[in-house]
Amino acid sequence: MEKLLRLRLLRKHARTFALTLDLLPRSLREPLGIAYLLARASDTIADSHGIPAVRRLAVLRGVALLLESGDPGPWPSIDGEGYSPSQEELIRALPHLLSALDGRTDRGELLLLWRTILRGQIFDLERIGPGVETLGREELEHYCDLVAGSVGVVWTRLIAMHAPGTLRRPVSEMEALGAGYGRGLQFVNILRDRAEDRLLGRCYLGGVGFEEASAMARRGLSAGMDYVAALAPGRIRLASRLPLDLAIKTLETVVGEPQAERVRLSRRQVHLTLVRALPSLWLPSSCNPAS
Repeated sequence: MEKLLRLRLLRKHARTFALTLDLLPRSLREPLGIAYLLARASDTIADSHGIPAVRRLAVLRGVALLLESGDPGPWPSIDGEGYSPSQEELIRALPHLLSALDGRTDRGELLLLWRTILRGQIFDLERIGPGVETLGREELEHYCDLVAGSVGVVWTRLIAMHAPGTLRRPVSEMEALGAGYGRGLQFVNILRDRAEDRLLGRCYLGGVGFEEASAMARRGLSAGMDYVAALAPGRIRLASRLPLDLAIKTLETVVGEPQAERVRLSRRQVHLTLVRALPSLWLPSSCNPAS
């Protein structure tokens, strides 16, 4: 029943990431699915603009304090007002998702990841918004490290733990590449969503110009290319490459249409990207660049 609940939540909330999860071996699918839902739940709290920022901050700080103290409860009061029914279901599943980590050998890594992402979400609410001084380059990179670079690091550690033969370079090198890859994906998200964010009074690029941010995104995606190239061919490599291919396409569109109000890849583009990469499961890189 608990696994069915997590599967239902992933289908509702993971969207493209659900494709990535489906490609992974079972040993990685479950921990990364739980980690995604934890981060998505706290991100839903952080982004619920119908609830005052002060209230959202209080809830996130309460969750972070609970994790740091190791106290099993009580959980901070989560106000349902301002959430859709599916969002409220996800948020109220937080205690269940956390208990699903009990007894897992990778529990420490997954909790470290969520704590780091929570720090980034709290930083976001504190430092980005109307009437707040814009972020400088170092602060922007720090934010991207917290919410996305951390994912690349823990993703690597989980591979080392559950499928160590996949890594072709030392774990420390792969962690550094993974962190850069995660930052690159976050910069692409910021560039893609900048028009929507402005409407909400949020500006991530006030201290960093469009061209500079685009260059930072490209550097991160270049680290992603090196990261994927250092993985043995197979399901993990394919799953690690899919977000990279989609981000490259998105960045090309954003840079090519800098005045566009909304940039989104269609479902057809996403599925075509996946289908084109499938031969990498069987063919060596000498026969298929996607591998």
